[in-house]
Amino acid sequence: MLSTQYRLRLEGICKDIASGTEVSLSDMIWAEKLSKANTSARGMLQKARRMNTDPTDSFLNSLNLGDPDSNNHRRGFGDPQDIVDWFHQDRSDDWRQRD
Repeated sequence: MLSTQYRLRLEGICKDIASGTEVSLSDMIWAEKLSKANTSARGMLQKARRMNTDPTDSFLNSLNLGDPDSNNHRRGFGDPQDIVDWFHQDRSDDWRQRD
């Protein structure tokens, strides 16, 4: 669970990301570290990035599924090792992790 101070700081950063306003490097580093440790922070950051990319797509924005950057989307597998790599993501991205 995020403290009130962390949540408010992250909401401000996410608002800037979604609107396309420049965010300082130190704020982005802080937000990325927080998102790796906390799943709700990760969701907030992904939603802000998705809103920045396509603010008109309210359906996907409300679902908050997948990577907001379409360059990272998988479009098929070349060999079996690609499938193994896809299923073995970073431990910090595990949805079963407790906050």
